[in-house]
Amino acid sequence: MMDRDTRNAAIAALWIMLLFGIAAFYLPTVMLALGSFSTVLAGIFGIVFVLAFFLVFWLRARTQRKNQGK
Repeated sequence: MMDRDTRNAAIAALWIMLLFGIAAFYLPTVMLALGSFSTVLAGIFGIVFVLAFFLVFWLRARTQRKNQGK
């Protein structure tokens, strides 16, 4: 069985993956819309989206390490 902390981490990861999955589904549509204004803007948006995905997990891991002693 999973303890409380492991279960909460799994639930948080599930929500993050689900939300980013939904956002990734609409990413091409958003990038095409932005691309009609500026291709550079569309490229920057795609890069920011991918970096945000990893940033969320990095921040979550950092918070978990910080709160591990409590």
